[in-house]
Amino acid sequence: MKIVGLLLVPLMSMVVLWGVIAAVTAGESLKLREYTTLWTNLRVPAYLVIGEIQRERLASVQMLRKKGFRERSATNAQRARTNNMVEEFRAKSAKSKNASPTISSQVDQVLIQLGKLDALRGEIDAGLTARVHAIETYNAMIDSLFGLHQRVAFIDDIPIYEQSRVVIDLGFAKELLTREQAVAAGPTTEEERRTFTQLVGNRRFLLNQAVAGLDPSLRDAQVALLASPDYQRMRVMEDQIIAGENPDRWAATTERLAGSFQEFQMAASRELTQRAAPVADSVLLRAVVLGGTGLVLVVVSIVISLRAGNRLSKDLAALRFAALEVAEDRLPQVVDKLRKGEQVDVPDVQVVSTTAEIDDVGQAFSTVQHTAVEAAVGQAQLREGVGHVFRNLARRSQTLLHRQRIQLEGMQHRATDPDALDDLFRLDHLTTRMRRHAEGLIILSGATPGRGWSRPVPLHDVARGAAAEVEDYQRVAVEPMSSHALDGGLVGDVIHLIAELIENATVYSPPHTPVIVRGEAAARGFAIEVEDRGLGMSPEELADLNTRLASPPEFDLADSDRLGLFVVARLAARHDIRVTLRGSPYGGTTAIVLIPAEHVTEQSETPAEPPARPIKVVRGE
Repeated sequence: MKIVGLLLVPLMSMVVLWGVIAAVTAGESLKLREYTTLWTNLRVPAYLVIGEIQRERLASVQMLRKKGFRERSATNAQRARTNNMVEEFRAKSAKSKNASPTISSQVDQVLIQLGKLDALRGEIDAGLTARVHAIETYNAMIDSLFGLHQRVAFIDDIPIYEQSRVVIDLGFAKELLTREQAVAAGPTTEEERRTFTQLVGNRRFLLNQAVAGLDPSLRDAQVALLASPDYQRMRVMEDQIIAGENPDRWAATTERLAGSFQEFQMAASRELTQRAAPVADSVLLRAVVLGGTGLVLVVVSIVISLRAGNRLSKDLAALRFAALEVAEDRLPQVVDKLRKGEQVDVPDVQVVSTTAEIDDVGQAFSTVQHTAVEAAVGQAQLREGVGHVFRNLARRSQTLLHRQRIQLEGMQHRATDPDALDDLFRLDHLTTRMRRHAEGLIILSGATPGRGWSRPVPLHDVARGAAAEVEDYQRVAVEPMSSHALDGGLVGDVIHLIAELIENATVYSPPHTPVIVRGEAAARGFAIEVEDRGLGMSPEELADLNTRLASPPEFDLADSDRLGLFVVARLAARHDIRVTLRGSPYGGTTAIVLIPAEHVTEQSETPAEPPARPIKVVRGE
């Protein structure tokens, strides 16, 4: 998977790069095609709303000047046409409002400005606003609509975008002309003439700038309009109004020019919109060619890379399988056979690959396997040799200790001095402890100590016998137990097991504290508890020791400090006895030995028989 992942990184990068290029190129085409949709749903309705507001502005100013019934009727009719066009703008703009966050924000601004129409109309009807203020309020609405034109006109094709901006400027020049028309729709005040003068200057400058930026195909029509008699006559009238005069044919002349400017603006906008379609097609064609070529290259690269990666992955998978087989199957089987003393024959690791490096690794694994087997053989031989040494030393020590116990028993029978008899008892106790250590070596070597009884022995006597085999036996208190007996074949091993636990309890607890040994019948056998009052152990240590007791590990020669733990674990595993360590209520440790029910009998059911070797309990003075 890692090899495939390494191959997929550059391949996915190529795919992503191809996707980005294709998406960007196709996105450019889609945006160019969207330009037509925006023209239909936003710019055309905006131009129509601008035209109606311009006419309403003029009608409202005329009504504020004359305040007659005729002017009011004309204004109300124009307001109705404006309302219809505003509703149409709302409906169409909602379809393309979300084309971009910028357009959406500008549409909201336009709707906010158009929402002020009712308030402005109320002020005009009540005569609470001046002509200049009314004109400025209408101007703000139209300015927001031209702001929408500027947002929608943005397109990735630079020539079309530049021409769109010029056409929008010409449209705004026409707006300035209608503002002049509204301001000068009758005798003007000094303030109105100042406003009129500013409008004239701005319009002439804007026209000069815009006409210079038009394409030749669009410029000719605009230049013809500017050279027409009506336009020249209007310029003369503008100068007259600035001088304070009131020309007669001002309204009719400006109305015709405004219509001509509107026609040019709509025709130029439609032409630019039509220009976007071929550009979009060429961009889309380029996207298809580039995307198709890139896709072919990506597919070829993926096929080649995956074939190479698949071949290498198969070789590595075979090598991995062979290595796992060696580690998980072959070597454990070899070690198990060596422990049983069987002969082993390990075949070489076979990895067929076309890659020289993988062949070398396969040969290296084969060499490692042989080396590991040789090491395992050596370790098994060493372990077996150590076991023989343990058994030989322990058997010799057992023989000497047995002879020593016989001599001590004879001396005890002949002794009459109490002090000498006490010393002999102490020597006998030391001999018993030495015998237990010798048996421990035999157990560690994997053999059986050989000490046993032919008939069941009361478990109370077993616990007392175990207490007698520890050095600090005076601190051990064996509480009375129920009348249960242990099978004779297990007595020696159980005494040894419990003695190891009692000795640990005496060693790891203060000298002045007792060690309590108690026992009682349980649902699954007989439980014997060895409780000390020492410092105890942490939960982690208890968990580790319980794991070792439940699953005896291999004896480690370097870990000689835990010989008792190894002995207890070996004895417990031999007879299916459960040994568990837990915390004591007194802060120390409690060892619980659960002897299975099949090894325990009721004492009343079996006649009492003295053990073949009486269990001697040494009592202190």
